[in-house]
Amino acid sequence: MSAKRKIDGKSKEMNCKRANHHRGRRKSRKARRKNMILNVILVAAIVVFCVSAFKLLQIGKGYKDGQSEYEKVRNVAIKNADDKEKFRVDFDELMKINKDTVGWIRFYKEPSQINYPVVQGADNDLYLHKTFSANENTLGAIFVDAAASSDFTDKNTIIYGHRMKDGSMFRKLEEYKDEDFWKENPYFYIYTPDGREITYKIYSVGQVLDTSDTYLTSFASDEEYQTFLDMTMKEADYDTGVKVTTDDTVVTLSTCTAASDEHRFVVRGVKEKEVELQ
Repeated sequence: MSAKRKIDGKSKEMNCKRANHHRGRRKSRKARRKNMILNVILVAAIVVFCVSAFKLLQIGKGYKDGQSEYEKVRNVAIKNADDKEKFRVDFDELMKINKDTVGWIRFYKEPSQINYPVVQGADNDLYLHKTFSANENTLGAIFVDAAASSDFTDKNTIIYGHRMKDGSMFRKLEEYKDEDFWKENPYFYIYTPDGREITYKIYSVGQVLDTSDTYLTSFASDEEYQTFLDMTMKEADYDTGVKVTTDDTVVTLSTCTAASDEHRFVVRGVKEKEVELQ
């Protein structure tokens, strides 16, 4: 083999080694970049997980704190909780906690979770995220429309409550979507500071827009009120057969829905009787 061929062979071998070396370096750089990207993605995922977990813990703590607070209020204010005939509310104790107290709402059998003090603020924003005991909490409070009479004498008194994921506040109103549930539990009760127990029979259940005339509270004439009552019947998911006349007063229980931010789920009750508690 000639010297020239040997040199050419060595040159090719060196060039090949250099090419392999460059390819190796490029692969190494690509691998490092890939690892960096994967590390960034991993760190971002961990951060998102930690933030989400923290928020879930906050939400869970908020639910727990709110539920605990309302249970304490019940323990302070309610006497003979399990006895329908002897059930009483100590409004003196409630007033010590919150001067905005206007009543207590209760479903006797089911949904038994709805058993809360009722307040009325200067506007309808005050108790959206403030509990009965004036603590900031997503549960808020059960409250009467700010424009309503506080003694439940309006033709249509509106009471608002949140639809909480843990089943608290007005979430359980959704059970009235089932007509059979209504048949088993057609009544709710409101207790007032002046010693009245007002029994309401549910006559209409359904979903409405938040701009609906459902939220009218006063009427210029019996004709206007009759138009309103007719509308509430048409908006009902099913026919309860309960009769309501212009001589009656009704209470509308309103909460949010899963449908949209513009929709509300309402349960309407007509006053059936009122008694003075001893």
